[in-house]
Amino acid sequence: MQMKYYSFNQYLRNTFGCKVYKISINAGFTCPNRDGKIATGGCIFCSKGGSGDFAESSEKSITEQIESGKHRVEKKIKSGKYIAYFQAFTNTYAPAHVLERKLTEAIKHPDIAALSIATRPDCLPNDAINLLEKLNKIKPVFVELGLQTIHAKTAEYIRRGYTLDVYDNAVERLKNAGINVVTHIIIGLPNETKADMLETVNYVCKAGTDGIKLQLLHVLKGTDLEAEYKCGKFEVLALDEYIDILKACVDIIPKNVVIHRLTGDGAKKDLIAPLWSADKKNVLNKINKAL
Repeated sequence: MQMKYYSFNQYLRNTFGCKVYKISINAGFTCPNRDGKIATGGCIFCSKGGSGDFAESSEKSITEQIESGKHRVEKKIKSGKYIAYFQAFTNTYAPAHVLERKLTEAIKHPDIAALSIATRPDCLPNDAINLLEKLNKIKPVFVELGLQTIHAKTAEYIRRGYTLDVYDNAVERLKNAGINVVTHIIIGLPNETKADMLETVNYVCKAGTDGIKLQLLHVLKGTDLEAEYKCGKFEVLALDEYIDILKACVDIIPKNVVIHRLTGDGAKKDLIAPLWSADKKNVLNKINKAL
């Protein structure tokens, strides 16, 4: 099916000439929003797994996690390549020598075609940028920045812990180093309007992001967001509302910006709302039909 937008799958096929699968890695890092440097509670929506609930166990080495991830998808894949996706918590929040050891172990694995590193814009010191630039010369490196919103009031509510200028600076420095930047945006954050969400999408495109991940707000068990939801402080989006917002987002995203994701899925056992999002196949079918 011909997509009306530049999907990540198409980008990967254009770049690598084959199907590429992501293997989620847990490198055993934490987050300044959890360890007390900024705060201890984490972002209001973040799961206890640091949004890496499908990652391998951090008790395994990086190589062991890659092999385990390959085994998990071997029935789906006859031929193809893999991206090592450092997903859980903040994956540049560690001393430079630790980052170098773990990221280099992944990038040197013969079946790994690229690295994707989820992090915070405020956790990119110069030594981390220099390391990423060096690794990017070996194999492609994507850096995924958890922005979620450009709106200060919402950012404060979700306890993001940094201001918008920090994101702007991180994008500029990463782009200057030749690194592909992906920006995470949450659709359906409490008290945000459709116009607010479109402003965020428009802003990051103009800021120079190479890719965008659009993520439905999930209310997960054990998060502070769960308590807010159960107190009736906000409502989650219905499927038709979400699709309407997605269509508007896609319409304003430039064709050269890769859309890495149009939704997302938390662990079903932890999902509080919206329950319609648990049927991922149905959701994606309806989204693609609408687009």
